[in-house]
Amino acid sequence: MRNNIIIRGASENNLKNVSLSIPKHQITVFTGVSGSGKSSLVLDTIAAKSRRELNDTFPTFVQQYLPKYGRPHVEAIENLPIAIVIDQKKPAQNSRSTVGTYTDIAALMRLLFSRVGKPFVGYAESFSFNHPEGSCPRCSGLGEIRELDIHKLVDFDKSLNDEDTIHYIAFGKGGWRWIRYAHSGLFDLDKKIRDYTPEELDLFLNSPQIRLKNPPSNWPKTAKYEGLIPRMYRSIINSEEGLLHAAVLNPMLRMGTCPDCGGTRLSPRVLKCKIESGRGTLNIAEACSLSITRLNQWVKAIADPLAVDLKAAISARLTALEEIGLGYLSLDRGVGTLSGGEAQRCKIAKYINSSLSDVLYILDEPSTGLHNHDIQLMKHSVQRLRDAGNTVLLVEHHKEMIAMADHVVDLGPGPGADGGNIIFEGSYDELLKSGTDTGVMLSQSGDFKQAPRTPLAFNQLRHANLHNLQDVSIDLPLGVFAVVAGVAGSGKSSLMQSMEKIATDLVYISQKSIGVSLRSTPATYMDVAPDIRKLFARKYKLRESYFTFNGQGGCPVCGGKGVIVSEMAFMDNIETTCEACGGLRYSKEALQYKLAPLSFKEGQEGGSSLSIAEVMDLSVRAACRFFAGTSIEEKLRPLMDVGLGYLHLNQALSTLSGGELQRLKIASHLGEKGRVFVIDEPTDGLHPKDVRRLIDLFERMVDEGNTVYAVEHNTDVIKAADYVIELGPGAGELGGRILFAGPPTQMLQCHDSVTAPYLKS
Repeated sequence: MRNNIIIRGASENNLKNVSLSIPKHQITVFTGVSGSGKSSLVLDTIAAKSRRELNDTFPTFVQQYLPKYGRPHVEAIENLPIAIVIDQKKPAQNSRSTVGTYTDIAALMRLLFSRVGKPFVGYAESFSFNHPEGSCPRCSGLGEIRELDIHKLVDFDKSLNDEDTIHYIAFGKGGWRWIRYAHSGLFDLDKKIRDYTPEELDLFLNSPQIRLKNPPSNWPKTAKYEGLIPRMYRSIINSEEGLLHAAVLNPMLRMGTCPDCGGTRLSPRVLKCKIESGRGTLNIAEACSLSITRLNQWVKAIADPLAVDLKAAISARLTALEEIGLGYLSLDRGVGTLSGGEAQRCKIAKYINSSLSDVLYILDEPSTGLHNHDIQLMKHSVQRLRDAGNTVLLVEHHKEMIAMADHVVDLGPGPGADGGNIIFEGSYDELLKSGTDTGVMLSQSGDFKQAPRTPLAFNQLRHANLHNLQDVSIDLPLGVFAVVAGVAGSGKSSLMQSMEKIATDLVYISQKSIGVSLRSTPATYMDVAPDIRKLFARKYKLRESYFTFNGQGGCPVCGGKGVIVSEMAFMDNIETTCEACGGLRYSKEALQYKLAPLSFKEGQEGGSSLSIAEVMDLSVRAACRFFAGTSIEEKLRPLMDVGLGYLHLNQALSTLSGGELQRLKIASHLGEKGRVFVIDEPTDGLHPKDVRRLIDLFERMVDEGNTVYAVEHNTDVIKAADYVIELGPGAGELGGRILFAGPPTQMLQCHDSVTAPYLKS
């Protein structure tokens, strides 16, 4: 049995004491409706167990610097390899992080130029914009200048003794930065800045770092005085602090491309070093600005014998990025501009060339945001990971990705409390005959809409050139359900962003965070929490704050957190369930009050009187029954309509996926009329059954007098649309053109369409 990962008694989240055996050195795909327990099993149990036990092998002192993973609820896991999770979390925003640095190719490029470039300017670090040797002196390697508007920083009509004379953190009266000017003895603190003599003003604003000749007694002995402007540039504008407090700093700055380096971030000396290739002579900035496909061709054409080994290493990594469909990116592209899917594919490409074997790779919905054309490239890359002697686990909904599996595990049968069971294990062909929701939906194919709507009017977009759009002019229909299609990076989102300038009443619903806090829940987001507290307060003639764990109703022992956290110095903190409230967060006094349902059937969830904690722990579906006929049910009904009935009222929104957050946003807009909704890839993370429900929802929104644009790859959604706009044919500089606009059935006759062949099949 060493050839299998054996799991016994997994009960994380909604898992029902799950036990199974997963074959090693194969591709296993986990399927099931949204909320059925796939991520709970694969990520929260298998991955968490592997990573936690790996961390335990390090010294205790080192563990404090490693990521923390919760202890999964599982009896035992045997034969578990080291797990590498390739998820869709975007890298941390950092202006100095690029595709080149993220994939480690930039380090090899620097080595190549230090070895082969002419004239020789230094070793590898000299070619880094993150190193003083290579960075542009004027912009400090940021590629843009941020020039300070001194009149937005300083109020010249005030003195240093006035409040808020210098409008930045710690420069206020008494602040630690203010002290360096007030305690210098150089200025009259009650004199207005505008009344300073030219010499005083120059000293205050422009002085370089100097030692004071006769400093006052309260001046630090080792301190140097520095003028306000050079200090702002040195310690704030050109440092990480400027990024951290950008909201405060940016209004005081004039932004623009650095004129000295032209945005390349590198010093003029470094830019003079070039490499001659059969495809042109370039410096490192010019090479890194090429698309990965063109850069690969340029590297391969370098004839210098000193470059042989480095050419092979660089080309192997560039080829891996090409083969996974990222040939349109460039190494100098900031990682902050990548989508979650692009970042995930960068990680996969990075591991394809790894020498590691017998590793467990866990991929979380790698098909997200991918056109069917790109899916074929993704499949090839995943198979390469397996063929290198590794085990691959995928959480997936896409038919093509499921079809390539060596083994399939289907969870369900429903979401939330109705899920958490394994309802099928076997091959893909066996899944199609299994009779499960997944098997039934995969064996069917959506039909083209028989009678597509005719647009009521059009918005005229002319000469759009945002990002990679190539002078696009198009009439965008209104009063229909429209799909914007095309390969990843073809310009779909750019087209929709351009539409924002011409459309009125436009609502853009992406999968980005909706500004949730740790205390945000479906009950607070849909504004039913105050209504529920009012019912309890009215019945028992108490204040509403008596029924909130953030107020009077909170457990006095744990402060309404439900857990007690014991800090263990540099070891992991220990979290224990609060014994006083049993983890319910409320005080014993608040829990003694019960509320009876207004309407219920015998045996239904929510059929008895419940405390405030029990009411808040109801699923949306059960809460609709409990509060039937009230405004609370009316507010919760949209969540049912978007397929989120399995969420609990008190579930932290921080635990929801991007797709669930997106549907939560859609729910908050249901019932509105006359709006133009742009919804970015709404089927991401959705089971085919949920996709069908989403299509019905869009139809209803259009019937109510709205326009819906879905940026989408799903062929069933495209077939169900009234109107399709396809961009392409490729990604990046190869895209940005309109290939087709019209009803989806007419798309089949469009020879330029990249999507049409997949609609036919």
